[in-house]
Amino acid sequence: MRSPGRSAALLGLLFGLAGMSTSAVTVALPELAAELHVSHATAAWMVSGYTVALAVGTPAYGRIADMVGIRLPLVLGIGAMSLGALVSALAPSFTVLMIARLVQGAGAAAIPVLATALITARWSGEQRGAALGRIAGVAATLGSLGPLAGGGLEALGGWRWSVVLPVLGALAIVPLWRVSPAEGTGERIDGIGAVLVAVAASGLVLLLQSPSAGVVAGTVGAVLLVVGAPLLALRVRVRPHGFLPREIVTNTTVLRSAFAAGAIPASWFALLLGVPLTAASWGWTPFATGVLLVPSAVVGFVSPRIARTLLARLGPRRSIALACPTAVVALLVAATGAWLQAPVLLALAVMLVSGAFGVGQPAMISSVGTAVRDSQRGVALGIATLVFLTGASVGAALVGGLAEVIGVAGAFCLLVVLPLAGLTTLLLGGPDRVAAADPVPA
Repeated sequence: MRSPGRSAALLGLLFGLAGMSTSAVTVALPELAAELHVSHATAAWMVSGYTVALAVGTPAYGRIADMVGIRLPLVLGIGAMSLGALVSALAPSFTVLMIARLVQGAGAAAIPVLATALITARWSGEQRGAALGRIAGVAATLGSLGPLAGGGLEALGGWRWSVVLPVLGALAIVPLWRVSPAEGTGERIDGIGAVLVAVAASGLVLLLQSPSAGVVAGTVGAVLLVVGAPLLALRVRVRPHGFLPREIVTNTTVLRSAFAAGAIPASWFALLLGVPLTAASWGWTPFATGVLLVPSAVVGFVSPRIARTLLARLGPRRSIALACPTAVVALLVAATGAWLQAPVLLALAVMLVSGAFGVGQPAMISSVGTAVRDSQRGVALGIATLVFLTGASVGAALVGGLAEVIGVAGAFCLLVVLPLAGLTTLLLGGPDRVAAADPVPA
């Protein structure tokens, strides 16, 4: 665990388990709904609720890690994710299941931001780039295998087996406790700022998921966003060094990198949802669909080497700029495959977007990590990861909500706008910032 490679592999496994909490359970929703006596729309809330908790918790973990160190919040988050998965698998009712999924999502939120913060804090240069690439590659591999694992486990033991996988994350607590930094700035947390971030983020994610989650979710999301966003902006203005530092939210490199890179998980999650929907319309079983996605897992496995090479030769910004058009091509290939009923094209599309994800995520983290001071790295990565995960919510929500209106192929074509917008942002923006080191105490 003292080597960046081993640490990154373990953190990537955790990141992948967090992602599989969505990709592996979607195939089990029909059986879950029947056993717990709820509608399919209600059952889908176990996915939406998890996503909301995941996105909302992300910036909070980043800020807390800045204050108390990475060790405690990371270990507590992994523990909550594992406990939530166990209770979800044993849930006697849908109410208990939803509470457990919210706990699981709130715990899993620690992993994306603190995994990258740990690597960024302990290593630099080529080692850092290689480790970040490995995290993204392992996560992409497991994410692509999610439908296969979920379909196989459902066939063996029912839907409860497909939701219990993240329990394995508990095995990582001891080794990560040993390697994680335990010192922070010692500042007190801005509780009001934290609540306002949670309210605004919840509203944004719910609003984005309203095409698939329904009118009630959209209405609640709109109200939370309209109320929370102005109050949060006022809080940042009144307390510029609070929970959401003004120096971070006005950092153009952080915002630009996060927005551009966020289009890549939007494309990835769109395909992880849209391809199974398309295959199901052809009469394919969940397990057969999972087998279709196995080649993309191979791409995810080798993507760390690709990311390391690109980051060394092109730098973070150009690497993101390369990943965006790759996502465009993937969406167009997927749309063609859905229209022509060509499984090979669907498999190729997911392979392309897995490669883009394996490059875009570490490139974003590298860009953000060099644009802020060490003492603010956690919150900066938290904000960037929030935008990154929000992109994933957009992709899944648009495909889920528009598939019945314009078809899956049409939804894929519409989503092309996102990576094109990300690429435009990168091309038009000014030079990236490079932060000065924190002052050394006298």
